[in-house]
Amino acid sequence: MEDDVRLLAPILGARVARRLMRRFGSLHQLLHADRKDVLSCHGIGRARAEAIRVLPELARRYFAGSLPTGEVIRNPADTAGYLQARMCHLEHELFCCLFLDNRHRVIKFDEMFRGTIDGTSVYPREVVKEALAVNAAAVILAHNHPSGVAEPSQADERITRRLKSALGLVDIRLLDHLIIGNGEATSLAARGML
Repeated sequence: MEDDVRLLAPILGARVARRLMRRFGSLHQLLHADRKDVLSCHGIGRARAEAIRVLPELARRYFAGSLPTGEVIRNPADTAGYLQARMCHLEHELFCCLFLDNRHRVIKFDEMFRGTIDGTSVYPREVVKEALAVNAAAVILAHNHPSGVAEPSQADERITRRLKSALGLVDIRLLDHLIIGNGEATSLAARGML
């Protein structure tokens, strides 16, 4: 909690930051709190409430720029922070693909399929079609779990195997499938599931 207070202090002031952390319990809870609840806190006016409201978007834009086209992907950690910033706040599942060239440089990040709070339909044909369209040599899959738990389900394992097989038919390597939760990402490749 003190780390969160230190991060917020330059923006809101130390007293207000401490008060907010005591009230909401975590930075995550504060950033997802209702605007009226934030405004009801002593020391919070419209300007400070607006500063709090834009923090998640600032983080998303920062991480969006941290993995530009042409950047080399060496391991799951290279993409985990980027994907967490883009996906962990969502209240619905989003299935994405990171298309890479033969040197594992980013060609394109694509939000392929949008789902509900507990699932999304993924169509291997569409993933293969897009990979071929951008001339990808490799793909990293990613999707979020709105529950915040980054453990892969049996359905996640099944679709990973199907996509690996479909991509393999056209000589495109599947490097990883990352499951994004609150504050963590699980790599299926690191767990030996690819």
